[in-house]
Amino acid sequence: MAETGVLGRLPKWPRNALNNSVIAAEQAYRKRSGLPLLSDADIEALKAGQPMSWEAGGNGASAPAPAAPVPAAAPPTPAPAAVTASSGDISPEVQKQVAAGKKWSKSSIAAEQARRNRNNLPPLNDAEVAALLGEVAPPAASPATAAPPVAAAAATPAVAGDISPEVQKQVAAGKKWSKSSIAAEQARRKRNNLPPLNDAEVATLLGEPAAPAAAPAAPAAAAPAARTAAPTPAAPRAAAVAAGSPVARTGTSTTYVGTPAVGTSKAAAAGGVAAVGPEDGPVNQGRRRLAWACVAAFLTTWLIAFFRFFLPRTLFEPATSFKIGYPSDFGLGVDTKFQQKYRIWVDRTPDRIFVIYARCTHLGCTPDWKPAENKFKCPCHGSGYDSEGVNFEGPAPRPMDRAHVELAPDGQILVDVSKLYQWPKGQPSHFNDDGAFLPA
Repeated sequence: MAETGVLGRLPKWPRNALNNSVIAAEQAYRKRSGLPLLSDADIEALKAGQPMSWEAGGNGASAPAPAAPVPAAAPPTPAPAAVTASSGDISPEVQKQVAAGKKWSKSSIAAEQARRNRNNLPPLNDAEVAALLGEVAPPAASPATAAPPVAAAAATPAVAGDISPEVQKQVAAGKKWSKSSIAAEQARRKRNNLPPLNDAEVATLLGEPAAPAAAPAAPAAAAPAARTAAPTPAAPRAAAVAAGSPVARTGTSTTYVGTPAVGTSKAAAAGGVAAVGPEDGPVNQGRRRLAWACVAAFLTTWLIAFFRFFLPRTLFEPATSFKIGYPSDFGLGVDTKFQQKYRIWVDRTPDRIFVIYARCTHLGCTPDWKPAENKFKCPCHGSGYDSEGVNFEGPAPRPMDRAHVELAPDGQILVDVSKLYQWPKGQPSHFNDDGAFLPA
């Protein structure tokens, strides 16, 4: 085999011509992975859509010869955790990856399985996955001890000898588990350092038929030859399965077309991580209650604002008719205790009681009562009025108005500011009309 005789991520022959970007990406991948780079002749062949010199159909040697069968070894002895799978179950391409000393992660394994699925290549088997992860490969069943395949009905569970008593109790209860429940149980066992569920237990909990026992393996030389031989375009995956390679992994990582998005539950399942959320503890429950309370308060506020939109915008003004007390409650002079509430002054002279409406006749300001000067003074423009509200200085054109007054049935003074008595400039006064005053 030539120095560049590693397929890497390139599709097997026959294939279409590749552009410069694909070839550059392959070279970068080989450089990162410690693989031999493509030669100039290989690059020209890829651009022209022709087989490379070391591929079947190329100008050089044909496809690499299959590896020689591995002689039967003595019964395996327990190996340390760093020992990887036996090379007889691993393809030459994976062997080179392992020899490079690079340990793959579970996400990288999932991405490689998705790439092989897209390119119609045989997926990685269990031994290859264990070798790339740096884990101990599961012991292969010997032909002498392997049980012959038995056709099982759809409702037949796995062999009871492979199932723990705890799982047997779960099955006897008649509850059928879902795949998400299986993933949650696997995560729980991992957190508590318990042995994970094996394939027989998972199949039994899911209510699926037991997987048939592996048939006696073909000669060791047949598997590497079937893996290295290029499948025909007509049935690439069928040829890989029929060639005697180990059964493909049927987990989540081999069921997608393309690589699952990073951060999704599918990507987590493809990497061997259970897609379960955090534990439902008091802290998480309190956070959810707070979040829902905020949402409810927000929606309630908007609902109240929505209904408030249809209510009339009324303006509540003070009453225009009101009682101010009995005539005996007021002494001679000006009483200003109702100025803030009703904007009036009660003025009592020796012969009458009347109410002055506290509004300047110039521009409508509220004058101030100056008891030391015995006059009303407007703070806006300096208009002056005497104690009875008659103007004598400033720009005020006429005296201040007087409100209607009368005695209520209970003897109190009833004031009505909606009816005012005026003394227009140059016209007769209405201050002596009935209702403009009360006799003292």
